[in-house]
Parts: sequence; structure tokens; C-alpha cells
Amino acid sequence: MREVIFDTETTGLDPKTGDRMVEIGCIEMVGRVETGRTFHAYFNPDRDMPAEAERVHGLSIAFLSAKPRFAEVADELLEFLGDSNLVAHNAGFDFGFLNNELELAGRTPIAMDRMVDTVAIARKRHPGAKLSLDALCTRYGIDRSHRVKHGALLDAELLAQVYVELTGGRQIGLSLIASGADAAPGAGADSPALTQFTPNAPWHRPSADKPRREPRPHVASPEELERHAAFIADIKGAIWTS
Repeated sequence: MREVIFDTETTGLDPKTGDRMVEIGCIEMVGRVETGRTFHAYFNPDRDMPAEAERVHGLSIAFLSAKPRFAEVADELLEFLGDSNLVAHNAGFDFGFLNNELELAGRTPIAMDRMVDTVAIARKRHPGAKLSLDALCTRYGIDRSHRVKHGALLDAELLAQVYVELTGGRQIGLSLIASGADAAPGAGADSPALTQFTPNAPWHRPSADKPRREPRPHVASPEELERHAAFIADIKGAIWTS
């Protein structure tokens, strides 16, 4: 199943009052796995940029004035979106701005039944918890240290990881591929075989200050067998002797 995770940046909060979309970032996923295909564009909004909006995303009119208008790239964007479901965080906001731009450009708005809202999903999974993208990244251990300001493509990349966790999840930091000396014979770096389940979480890593011990063979020694036989013989009224 193909899905597109997307995010927008805007001049404000309401397209009905004249606010415009100035950036869109899209990530393609198939089967909840990122394919590497993306779509990203900035737009000249043909209006001013309120200071409070610029503080959020850092996009100035001086920067955006040299960018194309939405109508100039609308067809390219629609081709990328195709007929896939569109996933966004607080999706009603992003759909409102995207459809407003499509209408202004003389294109057909995207049907709302294609909308997938990760806020609604998160609210069901974590009732009463904080549902911002930052909060969900923290909950799922997703690194957002490079997110200094909002950016449509960066936020879409983070949301793609959050979406996977919200819809089933994958354990971040786990690897199924053995490497180096731990790999089985014939299972090199290019081998498709999954030879070892190797957790990389800190509590599974061998400590550097402790020697590595070889696994103990699960076979009793002759001395242990002798002691066991003496112990069994000393049991009075054992059911296996009656």
C-alpha cells in the first residue's frame, strides 16, 4: 500500500483569511517503509510574512520571492501524490491549505476521505498524553536534535517514523543482520540471510570493563551426574521406585 506523508509551512493559521502555503514536503512510503522518493518545494505567497510565522519556520519573503508560485508546480505535486492516502499531523490544517492552493490554481481539491490524521491515531493510542510531533518523537525515541525550526520536509521525515510507531511499530536500534566475527559462515555483508538477532540497545551491549565469557555447555559433567545419582538414591519412597 502506497502512502504519502506530508507537512506544510504557511504564513498563518487560516487560508480563508488570506494565509498561504509557502512550503510542502512529502515522503513516499510503501508498506509503511520509506522508498527514498520525496517531493519538496517552496512557494512565493505573493504577500507579506507575519513575524510570528517567520519565527516558527524561518522563511522570509526575501527568500520566498525568488521561488515559484504554487500554480507553477501544482501538476508536478499532484503527479507525486497520485491517488494515495495522505498522512499528516493535525491533517485538517494541512489539507485546508493544500486544497486552498489547488482551488486558487484551478485544480480539483483532494478528497477528504484520503486524509489520515496522526493526531487522531495518537489520541486513541495515548489518551491524555501530549500529542505534538516533538512529544511523540520523545515517546518513541526518535532523534529530532537537528530540528531547530519547523521545516516541511524535515517534519515529514520525522512524522514518517512516528506514523510507523503509531500503526504497529518497529523497535528502533535493533538489527537482524549479523556482522563481523558474529556472522555465520557464508553470510557476509551482502548475504540476504538473517543470521543473528542483534539488539543494539545499551542494556544488551557487552560491558567494556568485563571479560567476555564463552557460553557454558549444557551437558552435565561426570561429577555432576554422580552427585545427581546419589541424591536420587537418597530419596525415600520415591514414586519411580514403587
